[in-house]
Amino acid sequence: MKKVVSYLVTVALLALASSLASAYDPSPLQDFCVAINNTNSAVFVNGKFCKDPTLVTADDFFFSGLNIPGNTATNKVGSSVNLVNVDKLPGLNTLGISLARLDFAPYGLNPPHTHPRGTELLVVIEGALLVGFVTSNPNKLFTKVLNKGDVFVFPIGLIHFQFNVGQTNAVAFAGLSSQNPGLNTIANAVFGSNPPINPDVLAKAFQLDKNVVEYLQKQF
Repeated sequence: MKKVVSYLVTVALLALASSLASAYDPSPLQDFCVAINNTNSAVFVNGKFCKDPTLVTADDFFFSGLNIPGNTATNKVGSSVNLVNVDKLPGLNTLGISLARLDFAPYGLNPPHTHPRGTELLVVIEGALLVGFVTSNPNKLFTKVLNKGDVFVFPIGLIHFQFNVGQTNAVAFAGLSSQNPGLNTIANAVFGSNPPINPDVLAKAFQLDKNVVEYLQKQF
């Protein structure tokens, strides 16, 4: 009997550990937990302290500015991303969602990148975008040209991109399934890490001359 009980307890603990390990933004156990940065609050959820509910106002759930085009001229690749996450909209805390506006100059690019904690759902508002994502091994590319009103989903953690294939500006909005989806731009991570990755490693990995690798590292 003791062996049976021990077995059941072990299974239950493994199931609990599995559910915790697979969770990203945990489901809230209250209506909301407006994030604050000071440590005077008694409640700490998702890495953020909760504001006293009696002090919460409508402004805690409000953000203004996504009607304003992003400045694509200051970006080498001709794009601008304005992400509204929990750091900009404290009411998002524990709700598992965020939003971004993406602006593209003609032939502007949002370069290959990943969101380690969120799936992305993108809708094109103006222009035409070539979009795509690459699966884990084997590395299969799924790609499509999107026009105004088209929607495309990028699964969590996979490398993806958006490229303006038109001669006019393009605009898109993206919803992400995390209050803080994270961002890892591939070229920046590989060639612009701090401290830099040993050039011999990158030369071998990409089958490039070491001088080429060192040149690329200087660009980031």
